[in-house]
Amino acid sequence: MILDLVLLWWVWMAFALVLVILEVAIPGFIFLGFAIGAAITGLLVLFSIFTMGAAILLLIFAGLSLAAWLGLRHFFALPGGQVKKFDRDIND
Repeated sequence: MILDLVLLWWVWMAFALVLVILEVAIPGFIFLGFAIGAAITGLLVLFSIFTMGAAILLLIFAGLSLAAWLGLRHFFALPGGQVKKFDRDIND
C-alpha cells in the first residue's frame, strides 16, 4: 500500500512541501536538500520520465537528495569551514 503511494507524483510534491516547511521551522539546509530531491522525483514521476518500481524510485530520491544537499553545502558554506561571527549588535 505505501509502495503504491510512492508512485504518485502529488505524494512527492506534498512531501517536498512538508520538508520545506520543516526547513523554515528548523533552518540549517538539512531538510532543504531532501525537499529538492522529493520535488525533482515528483517531476520525474509526473512527466513519466521514470517508469520503474518503487525501490528504484526511492534510490533515485536518495541520490537526488544527496546531490542537492552537497550542492547547497558547496554554494552556501563559508570558505574554509569558517564560522560567521558578529561583532556588532544590529541595534547599535
